Amino acid sequence: MAIFKFKKKEEAASLEKIPKHIGIVMDGNGRWAKKRLQPRVMGHKAGMDALQKVTVKASDLGVKVLTVYAFSTENWSRPDDEVNFIMNLPVEFFDTYVPELHANNVRIQVIGDTSKLPVATFDAMQRAVEKTQHNSGLILNFALNYGGRADIAGAVKAISQKVSENKLTLDDINEDLISRHLMTNSLPFLYRDPDLIIRTSGELRLSNFLIWQAAYSEFYFPSVLWPDFDEEQLVLAIAEFNRRKRRFGGL
Repeated sequence: MAIFKFKKKEEAASLEKIPKHIGIVMDGNGRWAKKRLQPRVMGHKAGMDALQKVTVKASDLGVKVLTVYAFSTENWSRPDDEVNFIMNLPVEFFDTYVPELHANNVRIQVIGDTSKLPVATFDAMQRAVEKTQHNSGLILNFALNYGGRADIAGAVKAISQKVSENKLTLDDINEDLISRHLMTNSLPFLYRDPDLIIRTSGELRLSNFLIWQAAYSEFYFPSVLWPDFDEEQLVLAIAEFNRRKRRFGGL
């Protein structure tokens, strides 16, 4: 993929339509570290630095929600030392970057099964959420111990429970009802489904990320590894989004 810099006029033209909700699968941390003869965990640390830069740029551009795939339900199968390091990263990220994000009016939210997180990770997450809960700018939405299939299964269970309690009938079940029982229901109504999903490192799959919500998302798969994904790369992604024609099944 060609890498180039936008001049101000060119950048403004290419960013005419800003996606309201961007989802990012932050892939390639381990390969980034391996290329530098470093332990895989150093790639994850560099990835947190990249996230801070991209979040601030997305906020400046007018993005409303940035959902980042921080840890999937399948990631527990990785080696213990790597999992432990990754679980400590939110603590470091929230403690180090939340003051700046807070100053930029960013609000932190989290989706996923947080009950299985280590205590220190959960506590740091709670502090970040509480500190920024009254901010009105971009929502930085962490998908932490999140899986798209588990999200849908949870919605099905919740709806089934309401049917069994005669609070809902089978005729009440439709796409809107299911959407309202997914974890993204905590997001503003107009921004629950991502307009654009970015997966770095050149991999071409969703890996169980927002699989219901991504039904009509535009996909962008740059070859750049996540720690090297910066403000300019975000502009390139949104410029590509502007070249797409979204028909939502129509003409």
